[in-house]
Amino acid sequence: MTQTYVWADDAELLRARLTDMSSLRAEFQQTVMDVNQKLIQQGSGVFALAYPNQFYWHLTAPDESLIVADGTELWIYNPFAEEVTLMDMDQAIQASPIALLVHRDAQTWAQYDVSRDVSDDDPAHECFAIRPKATDTSVQAVNLCFEAKLLTDFRIEDEQGNLSRFRLSEQRPMQDSEMALFHFSAPADVDIDDQRRNPEVQVKQ
Repeated sequence: MTQTYVWADDAELLRARLTDMSSLRAEFQQTVMDVNQKLIQQGSGVFALAYPNQFYWHLTAPDESLIVADGTELWIYNPFAEEVTLMDMDQAIQASPIALLVHRDAQTWAQYDVSRDVSDDDPAHECFAIRPKATDTSVQAVNLCFEAKLLTDFRIEDEQGNLSRFRLSEQRPMQDSEMALFHFSAPADVDIDDQRRNPEVQVKQ
């Protein structure tokens, strides 16, 4: 049994959890279910984050893809299509609340409703539901779950009703030698879809 709380400070509590987790690296297992609870995809990869605004997402199976946020820009690389999408960090946050994991700005957080679920049987287990207040977003909700303040899994529900779940394992803080994960240089032979507001800034290749 769980209890759901919708308090004004739920967002503050979640931000505190994320602040305690200033960096994280983990392996993940992904499952995607459609609106009828049918399994449509499985995958695995490496996930890392660091404050402020640094994010690394490398899906290694079944098909490779890479998302890197370097603090100001976000890169989405599809090796199979030989294509890179580039956008400003604030655009990435608007596209998906999952970017809030590495964002602390109160004005940005004010664009989302946050509610907290706590298990009566296991008080150390808590989940936070993040829902954008805007209705025209592709992501309808993100749920983050913690065990004793350690991020263990999260779920993303899209506008079609598909539910992606990511179970984390081998969680640990980032090492200094790993911070290069948050830097991306586009391969020379890929197409770049530059969606930044100031696209005349030179793209690194």
